[in-house]
Amino acid sequence: MTEKFKEDNKVFLTHGYFIHEDAKEQLIMKPYPPLGILYVSAFLEQEGIANEVFDSTFSDFETLCASLIKNQPKIIGIYTNLMTKLNVLRIIKFIKSTEKLQQTKIVLGGPEVRYHIENFLRNGADFLVVGEGEESMLELSQYILRDVRQGESENRGSELFKIQGLAYLSNDGKVIKTAERTLRKDMDSLPLPNRKRINLGLYLDAWKKKHGTSTISVSTMRGCPYTCKWCSRAVYGQSYRRRSAASVVNELETLQKEYTFDTIWFVDDVFTISHKWLSEFKQEIKAKNLKVAFECITRADRMNAQVINDLKESGCFRVWIGAESGSQKILDAMDRRVRASQVSEMIQLAKHAGLETGTFIMVGYPGETEADLEQTILHLKSADPDYYTLTLAYPITGTELFEETESLFTLKPDWSSSTDRDIDFKRTYPRRYYDFAIRRIYNEVAYAKCRTRRDGNLLQSGTYKLKSIAAKAAMLLSRI
Repeated sequence: MTEKFKEDNKVFLTHGYFIHEDAKEQLIMKPYPPLGILYVSAFLEQEGIANEVFDSTFSDFETLCASLIKNQPKIIGIYTNLMTKLNVLRIIKFIKSTEKLQQTKIVLGGPEVRYHIENFLRNGADFLVVGEGEESMLELSQYILRDVRQGESENRGSELFKIQGLAYLSNDGKVIKTAERTLRKDMDSLPLPNRKRINLGLYLDAWKKKHGTSTISVSTMRGCPYTCKWCSRAVYGQSYRRRSAASVVNELETLQKEYTFDTIWFVDDVFTISHKWLSEFKQEIKAKNLKVAFECITRADRMNAQVINDLKESGCFRVWIGAESGSQKILDAMDRRVRASQVSEMIQLAKHAGLETGTFIMVGYPGETEADLEQTILHLKSADPDYYTLTLAYPITGTELFEETESLFTLKPDWSSSTDRDIDFKRTYPRRYYDFAIRRIYNEVAYAKCRTRRDGNLLQSGTYKLKSIAAKAAMLLSRI
């Protein structure tokens, strides 16, 4: 471990998400701590780099700015994703216009930076960490802090270029990209997220107040080897690397000792991707006699009766099984590599085993017709998940969906004042059609659920049906 730097040389980490600015999330109220920067914080601390984490979730922009002026950090590292991009640009502008922060180096990382390198650099970022962040941020911090204490060295440029996974502007304004950072293979060597740097109680209390239960998020793997065209793989690539089952269970045991909470949310893309790992996880849980309740996300083609049994015996109470559409034509267009019938079958099998189930539905995908939407409604009725989400497809820069629809864009606002969510493309039907389609799906499925319940309210079911019919009529009118 290197010698600790003085406090006045510390790194300041934040993420620029303010829940009070997000009306939808205030209604949902399921906030999760910023695990990405907490991993970076722990890694820097392990290597002797003093750092502070400003968790902006329950704070505000003005308080963040005041904290920056008070700390005057040598480095600020900001996690940047699609949701936080505009706030990140606002933070950069504040730093660049504040006299006391002129020596602060701005470092951005996260999924939004890879495909917007020049834009972020031209808008004030000093460095971008592209890809997996811990080692690149460590080496960059050591480099910057060494220059701060000793003055810039003559071979500064060549030293900087040796750091993998960076992007920055040269002295003459050219974009420099260093070699891609080699992905870490040994995931157990990473320290656990530095949760002590934030007030985790704020998250637990928010959950408890809104839902009656509290939850903590945990990551067991990085990357996803699948090829869904709408999914961004900007940070970890198309990889699959995982911590050992023993390491994960040790983390769960530690969390239970340090915090009071009800459930665990595993943030992994495909929790049951390895059946061998899942079996080991179950055995580790039993060996330590841990009682945990968790929910996770997976794919139907990585499930079977044994997997469902292992999930249940490990403490799983709810499993989310990705669907995206009930139309096989659309699933194939997405390159989902799963059958709609598989999804329905696994949802039913999991429910039969006593697990709660959830799924995800995306509407407005290129080529989707009304017939495809009707298949999605039938799929939701027959699969009958306990929960499902509905979203409108939008193209994220760097994905195959973006490339396939770029020539069809009908709306792409100025980069510095918008996000990819604001992009729209020519779909099968007019944009407003899909607002009504979402209403139709929701009300038609709610009608079916209400009718199948023994205590189903006839008045309520009739209301759902009328709303479904009205939405379908609006869909027709919007097409005309």
